[in-house]
Amino acid sequence: MTDTPSFPTNTWYAAAWHHEVERALTPRTVCGKDIVLYRRLDGAVAALEDACWHRLLPLSMGRLNGDEVVCGYHGLVFDPAGRCTHMPAQETINPSACVRAYPAVERHRLIWVWMGDPARADPAAIPDFHWNDGTDWVGEGGTFYGLKCDYRLVIDNLMDLTHETYVHAGSIGHDAITRSPFDVTHTDRTATVTRWMEDIEAPPFWARQLGRPGPVDRWQIIHFQVPCTIAGDVGVAVAGTGARQGDRSQGVNGCFLASITPETEKTCHYFWNFVRTFRTDDAELTTALNLAHVNDGRGVYDQDHAVLEAQQRAIDRNPRQPFYNLNIDAGALWARRLIDRMIAAEVPHGR
Repeated sequence: MTDTPSFPTNTWYAAAWHHEVERALTPRTVCGKDIVLYRRLDGAVAALEDACWHRLLPLSMGRLNGDEVVCGYHGLVFDPAGRCTHMPAQETINPSACVRAYPAVERHRLIWVWMGDPARADPAAIPDFHWNDGTDWVGEGGTFYGLKCDYRLVIDNLMDLTHETYVHAGSIGHDAITRSPFDVTHTDRTATVTRWMEDIEAPPFWARQLGRPGPVDRWQIIHFQVPCTIAGDVGVAVAGTGARQGDRSQGVNGCFLASITPETEKTCHYFWNFVRTFRTDDAELTTALNLAHVNDGRGVYDQDHAVLEAQQRAIDRNPRQPFYNLNIDAGALWARRLIDRMIAAEVPHGR
């Protein structure tokens, strides 16, 4: 009997930033499968199994010839659909000679791949990640490739922001987060955690962005889309100016973005961005905000990185289940429940 997998495959996963895939062979591991990405001559992205049909050498060690990949071992050639179009020293091509091709779509500045049944790969099902488009919201993100933890630990981290009080003290942390009530709502594909902290002192990061003294109203509205995409609507406004009622004109508004892709059962790729609607023409601020989030182990995401990998190491040494949960875990528990439903729908009955 095979253990139930920890991730669904009939869904779209981010595999790379759009600027990372060029006219070159780019290897990546997604859901335990090695793939190779490249741009065709028409600019579209192709994704193939990264193992030659002949002797399994990674195709990413070969080269491009037009829209086709030439294996670097014996010269077999594969087109973007994965079919072999040339074999060395013979005219007849074995009809079984092919590698798997994965549906790939470029959207929201990311390259998304579908690792499951290709007949079900509907581009309309790509997660809504419009905040990352670089239009109304501005910011430049990054990626932790091969983060050494289960991807669901990252989702837990982002769905419960009370950890900011302790992990990110001195920047975005504030004890008002742990004191303030929150609401959790959900649909069959989303979960949302909403927290308002009114008439409080702004934490250092947000005080700098607001640029004026006095108490603030702070909000954290975290939107989860199954299986692993999160957009966190966050910000502060001058206290009592109507932010909770929808008027954020006296404040500053940001959004933390995360698309977390399983690499293996215990590693993941964490695509992140912090985008904003204030001072959108200020390139220096964009750079400064990125450094504030990732900066040689001192930034916000680096702090999370260290905690998540340490947590995974502890889980591996102490394999008890289940986790103990608090009321602050309500959003994360709903996210996991939705993921489990997706996985269960893919597991054959009786498995």
